[in-house]
Amino acid sequence: MKFMKNCSILLSVLLLSACNGKSGEEVFSYDAGKPCPQVEFAISEIESSLKHSPLKITHRFRFVADSSLGEQAYRISARPGKVIEIAGGDNTGLMYGGLELAELIIIEGRIPRLREPVTGAPYISQRGLKFNVPLDIRTPSYQDAGDAAQKNIAEMWNIDFWKAYLDMMARNRYNVLTLWNPHPFPSMVRLDKYPGVSLEDVCGTSFPLDTDRPDEPVAKFIAGCGVSKEVTDNLVVLKQMTIDEKILFWQDVMKYARGRGVDVYFITWNIWMNSLAPPGWYREQENKKGSEGKYGINNDQENPNTIVYLREAVKQFIITYPDLAGIGITAGENMEDRNDEYDREKWLWKTYGEGILDAKKIQPDREVKFIHRHWQSGVDKMVNDFISKYPDQIDLSFKYARARMYATPAPRWADEYISEIKKYGLKSWWNVRNDDIFHFRWGDPEYASEFIKNIPPAEVTAGYYMGSDGYVWGREFISRNPSDPRELEIDKHWYNFMLWGRMGYDPDLSADRLRGLLKLKYPGADIEGLYKAWSTASRIPSMVTRFHWHDWDFMWAVEGCLDLRQGFHTVEDFISKPPMEGSGILGVSEYIEKIKNGTEVTGITPLQVASSLDSCATEVLAFLDSEWPMEGEISNSYDEVLYDLKSWAFMGKYYAKKIRGAYYLQSYRQGVNSEGKDLATEELKGAIEMWEKYAGAATRNYMPQFMAKTRTIDWEALKDDVRKDLIIAENELNR
Repeated sequence: MKFMKNCSILLSVLLLSACNGKSGEEVFSYDAGKPCPQVEFAISEIESSLKHSPLKITHRFRFVADSSLGEQAYRISARPGKVIEIAGGDNTGLMYGGLELAELIIIEGRIPRLREPVTGAPYISQRGLKFNVPLDIRTPSYQDAGDAAQKNIAEMWNIDFWKAYLDMMARNRYNVLTLWNPHPFPSMVRLDKYPGVSLEDVCGTSFPLDTDRPDEPVAKFIAGCGVSKEVTDNLVVLKQMTIDEKILFWQDVMKYARGRGVDVYFITWNIWMNSLAPPGWYREQENKKGSEGKYGINNDQENPNTIVYLREAVKQFIITYPDLAGIGITAGENMEDRNDEYDREKWLWKTYGEGILDAKKIQPDREVKFIHRHWQSGVDKMVNDFISKYPDQIDLSFKYARARMYATPAPRWADEYISEIKKYGLKSWWNVRNDDIFHFRWGDPEYASEFIKNIPPAEVTAGYYMGSDGYVWGREFISRNPSDPRELEIDKHWYNFMLWGRMGYDPDLSADRLRGLLKLKYPGADIEGLYKAWSTASRIPSMVTRFHWHDWDFMWAVEGCLDLRQGFHTVEDFISKPPMEGSGILGVSEYIEKIKNGTEVTGITPLQVASSLDSCATEVLAFLDSEWPMEGEISNSYDEVLYDLKSWAFMGKYYAKKIRGAYYLQSYRQGVNSEGKDLATEELKGAIEMWEKYAGAATRNYMPQFMAKTRTIDWEALKDDVRKDLIIAENELNR
């Protein structure tokens, strides 16, 4: 078991308080050497918790390395002489033990009695976050046209942001940060062989980015995947930085991450040369063969200039960042299907594989972990042309829940893939994609626990990372009541991020502990009521998405009832679109066909889904009526939570009426219910009323924002689309 060299094997921290109730001077003493950053962080958290404790207590706290505990594991126990011992299997285990103790102290308001040792060990060894990192408008992340990316470019170069983010990751027991960018190298490395490639300063653009961009011919389907001439002709300097300053910045970020027990990976898509290729991001449109950018580089798969450049960039990237844990790649989406020396896997080996081998010749003891995404490439091909050649740890990655982590806690889309990787003894990272929920705070501990427990066993699991595409979870930018500086998304959605990290470490984290954390965050609130109402509200988007099923991100946004291609989803869409396969739910058309044909009805009917949505929403609104009896200005973060719950509730009421309206309308059309057109009209009138209330609650917290994958979500502006459903039903009356 490895411990950092500068971390003492036996460390004592003496925290003194005067017996007469006056605070004494805190004294830190170490038996050997200086503590490692992980333990220093744990000490600072214990200090903070003691300062917030109402009691004056004298205790000694001793950190002890115990490799028998295993990686990331800890044991907290009482020892004679008012000594509390925190034992850890490694540096991260010591940190987690200290963080656990700090949390117990602040929740209980005293030093815990510890009649029995408190222990912890990771349920899943690697628990990560997926973070699309918009380094610059010239080196964007994937689909960066959205407001979330554009307003966070400068924030990616703010060390205070990353320190706060990584501190929160450690508290929530995340130990992997995957940073995603198609082509980060010009913003992060100096290449002596390619003068002028490295980008000075951090830039945005004044060119408007939206779904109707004239500069990107398929932007209305996949918004903002790269760099266009219109973008680069309208650059705006957001922060002045030399490439050397940028390198030092990211070296500091990765070093800080190491000190929080967090491994940093950079994961790319291919082929996206962005600022180096000719203007225009789409190879088959503006960047065809023969069209060359700097040093003859373009997005052509058989271009030797691109291959040689990228190999050098990867090598230098590894050498430049000694604290980089690994690299990940994607075989697409800008690559051709070929069966020659330039096919996907061979191209990836010539660039990334050979580049890493070049770096290891210079740094022979360097381990570079590798993640090879399973996307547009088969396992057999990956094994033969890449994996079998790779010298260090290499794992695959799979979109475990597709784009809908909140649809079902038991996804089954990986079953066939798991059978494939078992043949080769490979493990996979599970890409847990949240492309459902961006605005409102989510918190359902039972769902998160069940989801984690359903992740495949350790024999095929390397770990998981949770995050979004087309959205940057940086600093929030749409609050109507912002703090100064604006709140980190990971802090705003603290309950959500806490659940998915802590449950990954311990899926049996107790409800009592969660209630204790809620009480700390929202003193004076009805904690039992909040705990239940938050869980109940969080089930609403899941039920809607299972009923109105769409696999991928750009196909559906439950918070706006729209998608990128067609816009708003009408009652007709709710009639025609079948539910999620395997959900046990009957779609409107299928259900009515069974009634019409006299077929036995098995499964969950549309009316039952609507009833469940109504029930959940009513329960949440009842809590809000008791907890929050008066309407008023938003005064604190708890009020914002209540408005989010109110938004979930009225969203549920809206979809319940829309689903009923869809059922009654189709039942009338099919001759199943002669009163269906009147009932449909009544329900869809009610849906308008519920959307009005939904918009009212949502806009108390948030301004509209343009989403890269699903257009602008503006609840007030969408009212006109909501009313069109009633027009559809009323037209039936006139036939």
